[in-house]
Amino acid sequence: MKYLVTGGAGFIGSNIASKLAEQGEQVRILDNFSSGNEANVAMLPDDIEVIDGDIRDYWTVEKAVREIDYVLHQAALPSVPRSVENPLTSNAVNIDGTLNMLEAARNASVKKLVMASSSSVYGESEELPKHEGMVPSPLSPYAVSKLTCEFYLQVYWQLYGFATVSLRYFNIFGPRQDPDSDYAAVVPRFITALLNKQAPTVFGDGEQSRDFTYIDNCVQANILAATTDKMVGDQFNVACGDQFTLNDLLDKLRGIIGVDVKAKYAPPRSGDIRHSFATIDKISKFGYKPEMGFEEGLRHTVEFFRG
Repeated sequence: MKYLVTGGAGFIGSNIASKLAEQGEQVRILDNFSSGNEANVAMLPDDIEVIDGDIRDYWTVEKAVREIDYVLHQAALPSVPRSVENPLTSNAVNIDGTLNMLEAARNASVKKLVMASSSSVYGESEELPKHEGMVPSPLSPYAVSKLTCEFYLQVYWQLYGFATVSLRYFNIFGPRQDPDSDYAAVVPRFITALLNKQAPTVFGDGEQSRDFTYIDNCVQANILAATTDKMVGDQFNVACGDQFTLNDLLDKLRGIIGVDVKAKYAPPRSGDIRHSFATIDKISKFGYKPEMGFEEGLRHTVEFFRG
């Protein structure tokens, strides 16, 4: 089979591409390298095809989906804070770009498109764990864009019979995640700060909780969603079903790295939710089972950044 991984130079996309190549699949990547990293592509096998292009350009997308069986759509403008600062670009990349992907893939007779959505669509509901039957309540332009894309995917299945799946990611972390961006995720930021014996910055009191999910679990969910006929036209949580606070994360990392560096606490950021914790019962019915837990995943990630 031949796969297109959009955003394949990014953290999640490059890990998916690596796994597919390891399994003997043909892989093509589409990325404009705005947030993706050429170093990630350099780690991939030489026979992976790379198209340097933007999902906002329909004709680039149309070229990218030719002769493709499955699209794993990871390309997006990530980050809640970035979307708060620049909602227009977030909308253009995430919504317009995804609609381009859907229309081009449908016209090219792609078998299925799997999209990276986000736990942020749930918003600040007091109900825990988050389950797919909850009414979404997005708090940021990023969350709105992902929820809008979910609706587009659902409509393309219902209206055109084009197979789609939305995967709601819960705080994916692991090797290749960028620690240097102003919008970097918390795990690589904390790790690099502690490795350099610098005080990591915590926005809020550190008691906000997350369902931290190691990258291998996310890769498994994408390949499963693409190749399982029964997962179609729906949304699924991708998580581990565990809950840890940011202070818990810091304590674990201090122990793994072997440092005793105190954190700096700053005011909470606009659009961030307080607690995020998932049930994975729905996707588990189709064979999903987390391959690596929180602490083991942290050890692998620290080892990567040490290297």
